Amino acid sequence: MADPLSLEHELAELGKIAIPERLSILPISGFVLFPHVVAPISVSSDIYVQMVNEVVVKDRMLALVLRKPSDNDADELHGVGTVGRILKFMKLPNGVSFICQGITRIKIDRIVQKEPYMVAEVQKLSEVAEKSEDVDALAASVRNMFLHFIEVFPQIPEQAGAVSLNIESPSRLCDFIMANAPADALKQQEMLEELNVRERLKKLSKILQSETQKVELSNKIQSEIAQEMGDQQRKIMLREQLKKIQAELGEKDDKTTEMDNLRAKISAAKMTAEAEKIANKELDRLGMMSPAAPEYSVSRTYLDWLTDLPWSKSSQDNLDIQHAAKILDEDHYDLQKVKKRIIEYLAVRKLKKDMKGPILCFVGPPGVGKTSLGRSIARSMGREFIRISLGGVRDEAEIRGHRRTYVAALPGRIVQNLRKAGKNNPVFMLDEIDKLGTDFRGDPSSALLEVLDPEQNNSFSDHYLEVVFDLSKVFFIATANILDTVPPALRDRLEVLEIPGYTEEEKQYIARNYIVPRQLREHGLTPENLSISDNAVCQIIRNYTRESGVRNMEREIANICRGVARQVAEGSLTSTAVVEKDVVTYLGRARFFSEIAERISTAGIATGLAWTPAGGDILFIEATRMKGTKGLILTGQLGDVMKESAQAGLSYVRSKAETFGLADDFYEKTDIHLHVPAGAIPKDGPSAGVTMVCALISMLTGHLVRSDVAMTGEITLRGKVLPVGGIKEKVLAAKRAGINTVILPHLNEKDLDETPETAKKDMQFIFADRIDDVIHAAFLNAPGRPDGYIAAPR
Repeated sequence: MADPLSLEHELAELGKIAIPERLSILPISGFVLFPHVVAPISVSSDIYVQMVNEVVVKDRMLALVLRKPSDNDADELHGVGTVGRILKFMKLPNGVSFICQGITRIKIDRIVQKEPYMVAEVQKLSEVAEKSEDVDALAASVRNMFLHFIEVFPQIPEQAGAVSLNIESPSRLCDFIMANAPADALKQQEMLEELNVRERLKKLSKILQSETQKVELSNKIQSEIAQEMGDQQRKIMLREQLKKIQAELGEKDDKTTEMDNLRAKISAAKMTAEAEKIANKELDRLGMMSPAAPEYSVSRTYLDWLTDLPWSKSSQDNLDIQHAAKILDEDHYDLQKVKKRIIEYLAVRKLKKDMKGPILCFVGPPGVGKTSLGRSIARSMGREFIRISLGGVRDEAEIRGHRRTYVAALPGRIVQNLRKAGKNNPVFMLDEIDKLGTDFRGDPSSALLEVLDPEQNNSFSDHYLEVVFDLSKVFFIATANILDTVPPALRDRLEVLEIPGYTEEEKQYIARNYIVPRQLREHGLTPENLSISDNAVCQIIRNYTRESGVRNMEREIANICRGVARQVAEGSLTSTAVVEKDVVTYLGRARFFSEIAERISTAGIATGLAWTPAGGDILFIEATRMKGTKGLILTGQLGDVMKESAQAGLSYVRSKAETFGLADDFYEKTDIHLHVPAGAIPKDGPSAGVTMVCALISMLTGHLVRSDVAMTGEITLRGKVLPVGGIKEKVLAAKRAGINTVILPHLNEKDLDETPETAKKDMQFIFADRIDDVIHAAFLNAPGRPDGYIAAPR
């Protein structure tokens, strides 16, 4: 702060000081020295250091003039300055410093010397001061404004207000206040050049009013900011200050290191522009949190998921067609249709690098190799393999993930397994897609609509991530036992490849070339320790398993391997060959046996073919009658459709009673009981219609149905035989059961094309349009009639 030298009598003494006509000129910048004001000044330029030294030796008087703003180096000065007297002088290593007291205003008349420094002829300026009440009132107002300004502007010491109260001269008061007010140098120069005291007071009043308003507004803003700033903001500021201090010391705290690591991971992840923007925004938000805050771990986990996903990491596809075909043949026998589709995909992929992955769906009974086939596909292509089981999944969040607002939220299984795989183009197997459930938590099958659509899955959005992830490079494979339970919209997105059950010959080949060598390895045995003959395998297939696949057969072979492994480990055996008669020793008594001839030993029994999720199967329909009152009893866990087929079959037989040689009132005093064994297993469907009719005719006429014949087809009241489904599975079931003649609806003839040739070998197929055709083919030793029907024995 610039201070006045003393009181009024001392100021009067300054007015008596003689001012030389010529003075050395010291250009100054950034401030103006006012008369009667003392200010410290430092000089570093060699020229002006020389000038100050000479002035100190001479009379200690010099003129201080403000430079004009200019881009050039020349000193362009204002015309009005202040004469200053050096009170104290001190030499410094890089210049001089002195305390200078302003004496009076001067005007530069003429420059008489420019080198080495400027010397000019000066003229003392006189102020225009008048004594009036207006000027006194204006001075008092300016003083009060200055005192108020000191209150709102703490940078000015309170002593300045006390000094201003002791200054009586309005001119001196203006100079003192202007020297202490935070005005720029040009405004100070304007006040210096103003000689009229009244006008000077008016201008100073405006300046003080403007500066006061600025300071009050700034203080108001700072007060509002400080009021809004809570503990969290103060902690943030302190942490930022701590970071600056640690940076200066070369130290970093754990959180700073963590932030740096996360930022590096975001950069290395090579995300999409949208994902990177969100990640950086979340990182900035994380940096403002305290590690003890509950949201900190949520945000930290979210960033981990974002950075760990394989945004740009892909496996290099092995597109060698011969190599892929070799691996597929090594791992699986037959399945030519599926292998052909995979080879075609690789061929197209080789020609078109950016093709979208297909959505395949393997449909077939359990144990035929659907899941293991997906693993072989991944191996042949050189990709990562991911399998998730969808059986029993009822929550949509299992697919799309949970919102981050939930406690312990996680992404869905799709994103979780992609992170686990570490590549964005794995072979992704969705196992048991037909067993998805639905409840109040949503419909998972609907969530899969986007995942399994090549036109949409390039912009898949998980509820947890809330950013788009490209799934178009993923090779999705679904598996199912049946397609009936798969919603139509989802089924439409799948390319269905049906995998049939195996014939006995195929199972023998699979056992010999795949299962037995694998089980020997898994049980620590060698071919020298154990060999299993083809006849033994055949017995296992026929008497110990009843399935479409080979899973149970593998279990039984494993049982044999365990028995031999125990003997080898005990030292009681080094090598053995298991033949047909040895199977009982290791596996016990046979669990299944052919019951066809035994079951068709009496009238009223017919053999039908049924489809099940585990493949085809045979079923026996038994009919009997007793005295009663036109009752129809149906047992065996039959569904509504199957019950209606029984009603339709009985109505047809009654309508043709005369044709079959039956009395018209045979049903009046009779109850008929229709039973389908394996009563604990629910059964439904219309395909047993023709079998029920044959069982009823056999029971009523006393003629036997052939034991080597099985049949399937829906019956109408007019005697028409309608087509049914599952022909391939039913034919395989007949083959396994030792049946060599199968009666099928005529319209199902085309479905035999999908049945393996090995299954059709040595089998006879009879195609029926009407029930007449079925009766002619199914009954044994029935006396004929001219119309083609059989008659009851007399």
